Amino acid sequence: MAKFLQQLWNDESGQDIAEYAVMLAVILVIVVGTIRLIGSNANNVFSNVGSAIQ
Repeated sequence: MAKFLQQLWNDESGQDIAEYAVMLAVILVIVVGTIRLIGSNANNVFSNVGSAIQ
């Protein structure tokens, strides 16, 4: 049993998956934040253009 626990403790294959998951989460937060920022700015621009045309 101790040998099995030692092998689990030393197994580093799961660390790669965790690191990729953290990187993916950070990228998603950046992308969503950028889309929300661009979306609100685009809405303001279209509203201003629509008001100027009328």
